[in-house]
Amino acid sequence: MSGLLVAIGFLTRIPVPVAAFERAGAQARSLPWYPLAGALIAALLAVLAALVPAKSPVLAAALVLAAWVLLTGALHLDGLADSADAWIGGLGDRDRTLAIMKDPRCGPAGVTALALALLLKFAALATLLAGGDRAWLLAPVLARAVLALAFVGTPYVRANGMGSALVEAARIPVAIALLLTLASAAAFAVAGGIAVLAAALVFLLWRRACLRRLGGMTGDTCGALAELTETAVLVALAWSAAAMP
Repeated sequence: MSGLLVAIGFLTRIPVPVAAFERAGAQARSLPWYPLAGALIAALLAVLAALVPAKSPVLAAALVLAAWVLLTGALHLDGLADSADAWIGGLGDRDRTLAIMKDPRCGPAGVTALALALLLKFAALATLLAGGDRAWLLAPVLARAVLALAFVGTPYVRANGMGSALVEAARIPVAIALLLTLASAAAFAVAGGIAVLAAALVFLLWRRACLRRLGGMTGDTCGALAELTETAVLVALAWSAAAMP
């Protein structure tokens, strides 16, 4: 269970015992638990959404999104901003792109990416909550599932980066976690299939872009992957819900 505690402690702001991080190989053992950490985030957000009056979907969307950001400590939003700045400012050059990612300052591209991602998430959540659709709970789960897939299926280009230890995770436990994630998505029938397809499309496109530009992933690009996946899943679900007669 130490792997689960490390996953929760790293991916959320929920306090966990510090001793869990001090055990040898703790980060690598945490990777298969990433989808479950996402499920915990989803469960907490679902409780909050249930407390808001059904006649206030816009308020519910705002509160859920704010709680989402606070609960995760904006960890992946930071990666999205850094990746956006680096992708545009890097001008196609690998070393320049990696250097910009290390810059703690947020440029115009990063600010724009954050604003657009949060705007799309808010609008999609408002649509889904208004219709009582619970498939949006898959977004944090699938986003962390694709992170697990990225770390075991894509080269990590920073030798001493934050996620360098995760690439050593055992493949079989990660594969089992991913299969369980797909099973949970299947419980949402058609909506679950739409969510999985959206997540898979983002993963494939972003992985391809990172391989072409950098030769692999970094912690920042993985953070961007999580945010892009959450946004795509929410928008795809909201779009399909709005299109249904």
